[in-house]
Amino acid sequence: MSSLQFEDRMSRILYPEDVIQRRVRELADQITTDYTQKGLAKDSKGRPLLLVGVLRGALVFMTDLARRFPIPVEYDLISVSSYGNGTAPGAVRLVKDLEKPIEGRDVLLVEDIIDTGYTIEYLRRSFTARNPASFRVCTLVDKVVRREAKTIIDYAGFALEVDEFIVGYGMDYAELYRNLPYVGILKPEYIG
Repeated sequence: MSSLQFEDRMSRILYPEDVIQRRVRELADQITTDYTQKGLAKDSKGRPLLLVGVLRGALVFMTDLARRFPIPVEYDLISVSSYGNGTAPGAVRLVKDLEKPIEGRDVLLVEDIIDTGYTIEYLRRSFTARNPASFRVCTLVDKVVRREAKTIIDYAGFALEVDEFIVGYGMDYAELYRNLPYVGILKPEYIG
C-alpha cells in the first residue's frame, strides 16, 4: 500500500513532517541545554545521557531525536504490553527489558505517545527502583485528554487535547502506518 493510499485513510494531517522535524530539533536543543548548562546531568561518572525508547512506537521519534543531539548519547530499548481481557486498568507486563544497567545513569525515557499514563508510571516505578542518577520522560505526543493516572512528562513535542485515533511517525493501528513521515487522524471506518 502506497503513502498516497494511506493519506486517503486520514481525516486530516495533524502534524506535517516539517512541523515534527522542527519540534524534534527544538526538543533536542532544550534537552541538551538542560543537561549541559542547567545541571540536570547527575551521573557522577559523566557518562552520556542514556535514551531509552519504548518499542515499537518510539523508534522513529527516538532515532530522529538522537541524531539532533550535539552531545554524546547512548540508547537502549524496552518493550511493554498492556494486559487486555478485563484486567485492571494499568496492568502492564514487561516484554523486553533493557540491555544495559541504568544505576547511576542519567536516563531519558522516550515515548511516541502518552495517553492514560499507566504505562509510563509502570516504567517510572521500574526505572526508579534501578537507582538511576536522574530519570526524565520525553514524548512526541502528550494525549492529555485521555489521562487517567497522574504522571510527570518533562518534555512533550505536542499536547493533544482531542480524543482522536492518530497514526504515523511510529504510531500504528494494527501495525500499519508507522512509516508515515507525518501524524494523521485515522478515519473511523479504518478502525475496528
